[in-house]
Amino acid sequence: MRALARRNWSTLVLLGPPLLFLVVAFAFPLARVIWGSFFAPDFTLQFYERMWTVPVYGRVFWITLKISALTTLFCILLGYPAAYFLASVRPGTRQMLLLCVIVPFFLSVLVRNYIWMILLQKTGLLNQALARLGLVREPLDLMYNETGVLIAMVNMLLPYVIFPVLSSLLAIPPELRQASASLGAGAVRTFWRVTLPLSLPGVAAGGLLVFIVALGFFITPALLGGPKQMMISNLIEFSVRQVLNWPFAFALADTLLVGTLLLYFAYVRLLGGRMPRTGFP
Repeated sequence: MRALARRNWSTLVLLGPPLLFLVVAFAFPLARVIWGSFFAPDFTLQFYERMWTVPVYGRVFWITLKISALTTLFCILLGYPAAYFLASVRPGTRQMLLLCVIVPFFLSVLVRNYIWMILLQKTGLLNQALARLGLVREPLDLMYNETGVLIAMVNMLLPYVIFPVLSSLLAIPPELRQASASLGAGAVRTFWRVTLPLSLPGVAAGGLLVFIVALGFFITPALLGGPKQMMISNLIEFSVRQVLNWPFAFALADTLLVGTLLLYFAYVRLLGGRMPRTGFP
C-alpha cells in the first residue's frame, strides 16, 4: 500500500504542474470561446447560422479547404521523393541532409514570409532572374494570389511530410526488398508492391499533419495572399480586431476546431491510428 501511495504521489507531482498549465492556458480559454459563441449574452445560434447563410463566409471556408488540400498534395508529391532519397543514403550523409531540412525551422515564420515576399514580388529576385534568362518578358504575378500562398506554405510545411515518411521507410525491414528481388521483381515493382504500401501510414500521418496546420495558417495568407485568398484564421482576426464581433469570431474558431477534430478521428478510424515509428539510425 505504501509503495502504491508513493507511486501515486510521484505521478501527481510529475503530472500535476503540466496538467494545471494545460487547464489554465488551454482548457479554460477554450471553454470561454465555446461559451461565448452561444451566449452573447443570451443563448443564440445566430452566429453559426450566419456562417452558412451568408455566401461570403462559405467562400472563405471553401478557400481554406482548397488551399489546405493543395498544400497537402504538393507537400506529399515533393516530400515523398525527398524522404525516399534520404532513406537510401548512408546514415552519415542522411544526418547532414536532415540538418538542411531542419535549418529553416531556426528562422521565424514571419521572417521566412518576408523572404518570400522579396523573392516573389514583381521586382523580386525570381522575376529578375527569369527576365535575365529571357524566359519572361513581363514580370510574373507570384504575389497577392493563390500561387504565392501555395509556394510559401508548401515550403514551410514540407518537413512535416518528410519526417513521418522517412520514419516509415526506415522502419521497413531490408529483408522484404531482398525477398522481392529474389522472387524476380525489379526495383519499380518492389517499390509499388512493397515499399509504397508499407510507407502509406507515414504518408497519411504527414498529410494529416500538414492539412491540420494549413487550416490555421494566418501570416502567410495575410502577407502573400490578396483579399480573394482570405482564410478562416484571417476572417477570425478581422472579426476580432476590425469589427469587434467576438461572438462570431468564437463561432468561427469553434467550427474550425470541430472540423479538425472530425478529420483526426476519421484518420484514426480509417487507418487505425497507425503512426510511423520515430527515430533515425
